[in-house]
Amino acid sequence: MADYEALKARVKELAGRDWDVPEIEARAKKLEKEGFPPKILKRDEMLADKQQILDRVQQRAEEYNFILKNCAQGTAMSLQEEFGLGNMEIIKALTPFPGIGATGQVCGGITGSLIVFGLYFGSDDRLDVEAIGATIVNAQKFMALFEDELGHRLCAEIHEHAVFGRYMDPGASEEHMAAFAEAKGFEKCGLAAGIGARLAAGFMIDSMA
Repeated sequence: MADYEALKARVKELAGRDWDVPEIEARAKKLEKEGFPPKILKRDEMLADKQQILDRVQQRAEEYNFILKNCAQGTAMSLQEEFGLGNMEIIKALTPFPGIGATGQVCGGITGSLIVFGLYFGSDDRLDVEAIGATIVNAQKFMALFEDELGHRLCAEIHEHAVFGRYMDPGASEEHMAAFAEAKGFEKCGLAAGIGARLAAGFMIDSMA
């Protein structure tokens, strides 16, 4: 069950945060230039450091969402960076995914996480039906948990109930986008990116156990 008071307190914190823009931009540009170096994920270390990893993934998803102005990209970038997965072409491909083309549909905190689930849980063998099924099961469990945490899966509903009190519809027009930015939408929507990335990272780490 979503704790809307806690969510709104987080939104308030994001709106008032002093963002270290030069540092975040430098980190993002380094990833753009060098990509995501592959990592050897050590099970015992990941499980022992789980809370620290989740905190870092959540904060970086919030930061990348703010810099990139894109919740799907921010979510995926934080996860790909932490786990050493994929490349920047995946981030590019997520350009139209916030709210599914800014239509108020599925939140980018979900879509950005699911594309990383494909990289992490999926198989290089396209005919590996068991891996496909297992990845989908994990995706369904993740989406249910995301909805439990935020109360909703759709961008428009998250806007209304957890962030702004109404759907801002930033994709409708330049005026709507300006109003969204004026309402600190790029800061506040880090809520869903951060929570999505944190929950996804938790699933990925727990799978090691």
